[in-house]
Amino acid sequence: SDDYAEALKQPVDAATPAHALPENWWTWPTALGKKDSDLEVTKRQWGAFYGTDLELQLRRRGIDTIILCGISTNIGVESTARNAWELGFNLIIAEDACSAASSEQHQSSMMHIFPRIGRVRSVEDILNAL
Repeated sequence: SDDYAEALKQPVDAATPAHALPENWWTWPTALGKKDSDLEVTKRQWGAFYGTDLELQLRRRGIDTIILCGISTNIGVESTARNAWELGFNLIIAEDACSAASSEQHQSSMMHIFPRIGRVRSVEDILNAL
């Protein structure tokens, strides 16, 4: 939720940075469009599978490959990618449709993590392959 009410609150050494997300982060971008048939999953934690029925919804539809993009490369995207890989899904990560707080954080995931659990491609390459 927009107020993080359901966020886990274990003791940590580094708190979430203040203003880590833009003010309108909870609002669906109208430019993306939305159809009644679209599946909407509300993330409850860093990864999209935690506390959601995402796996069930994908399997019901026979989906075995996930194209991932988003913010933040080394947190939300990487957590979702690792969970998806552990659940046996094929992964394609859209390198130029992800971002992180720094180039170093983004590149670390793209160069060291994602190639071991999926395929890293540009949006153009992904669209051309569809």
